[in-house]
Amino acid sequence: PRALATNELQQITDDISKLTIVHEIVLDGDFKLHADSFSPESLENRVKETLHKAFWDSLEEQLSASPPDYTRAIQLLQEIKEVLLSLLLPRHRQLQSQIEEALDMELIRQEAEHGALDIRGLTVFVLGTMARLCAPIRDEEVQGLQSLTAPAQLLREIFRVLGLMKMDMLNFTVQSIRTHLQDHTVQYEQKKFQELLDKLPSSLDRTREWLCKAAAEVTVSSSQPPPHPAVSGSSATCLPGALSSSTTLPSLTSVLNRGYMNLLCWEPGQKEYPETLFLDQARLQEVQTQVNQLTIVAAVLLVTGGMCGSALFGSAGFVARLKRVTKVLLEGLSCTRYEAALEDISEQVLQEVRGTLSQLGYPAFTTDKCASLKGQIKSVADKGNAVRHVIEQRIHSFLSLLISSNGHSSPKDFPKGLEPIQEELLEVGRRFGSVIHHNRQ
Repeated sequence: PRALATNELQQITDDISKLTIVHEIVLDGDFKLHADSFSPESLENRVKETLHKAFWDSLEEQLSASPPDYTRAIQLLQEIKEVLLSLLLPRHRQLQSQIEEALDMELIRQEAEHGALDIRGLTVFVLGTMARLCAPIRDEEVQGLQSLTAPAQLLREIFRVLGLMKMDMLNFTVQSIRTHLQDHTVQYEQKKFQELLDKLPSSLDRTREWLCKAAAEVTVSSSQPPPHPAVSGSSATCLPGALSSSTTLPSLTSVLNRGYMNLLCWEPGQKEYPETLFLDQARLQEVQTQVNQLTIVAAVLLVTGGMCGSALFGSAGFVARLKRVTKVLLEGLSCTRYEAALEDISEQVLQEVRGTLSQLGYPAFTTDKCASLKGQIKSVADKGNAVRHVIEQRIHSFLSLLISSNGHSSPKDFPKGLEPIQEELLEVGRRFGSVIHHNRQ
């Protein structure tokens, strides 16, 4: 690729940053901006704390001098005024006039020169204005500032709370424009994407490979029932001439859908994601993790149900307790750690079975049956396990149907045997479908 000038790199960075923010606002209903934060032990935090302490110590010295030096205080009041004005809505014309009048910087400088500046009176006005403008969640913090008497400390706390109020206003604005962005984001992203592609024409190598692989798989499977993506993905290759001239070309939609489903089988450490999906990589990997965990949960329930029988499995709360225990022990684990987790899960499931059998007055399991149940549960850790494979196929088939129909499904589409995880699977399908629908557009 040709060398890029510094200004070109900066422009590309800015474009990607804007594209990312718009994308996140639209796809993440809980998207919020947060103030910069550093870990307490980091160099950045130590530098920040040192500079802040030096500034506020200097302010306190100036205000404690005789006569007081108001140089820094006036700078802070100017900034406070600017922040308050930035928090106003168009309808706040009267309040804007009051702020301009009360914080007349020329008058404040004249009062400071003559030793007549009333810092306390100005902060009382500022606190009253903050109380009128802040969100209800900040009422307690603003009220707490009323008890502070030391001018330097009061100004410092005013700045802290004003920073929170600015963030509240930004997030309110973000939520306000979400609906508007949703109506226009596809066109905006297409435009920005094309601009980036014009500047970096050779930047889609991984995307080409990903789509070519999916096209080869779809072509191979077009004359037979669709194989499981994990199985087909391991053998399909993307070689020149993979699609012969005599082969019917697959539809673009079928290629895309197969490519999207293959993302749910992305192995840890596998080559990087397609460039066109970088903005959603974390979201899609989270969906993949949830699909893997639901597969294990459903497999454990199916194995346990087969050993326990319908009478025990149908007792009130039994399935819910098993599901809760399994989900808790899988929480936060990668698929590479399932084997150890299933050891613990087998113990907990057996305890639950024993307790329920005793509670219902059924005879206890024999030693051999207990060992068999634990062994079958632990064997779910093996990717080649028959029960796990069937569950995985059904989940993937359901999600594939969901993205093929743009999220429209009926109760009859839900796979048999997965009823215990229906609520969780529908939520995962909704999240997966939302990301895929947006990207496909």
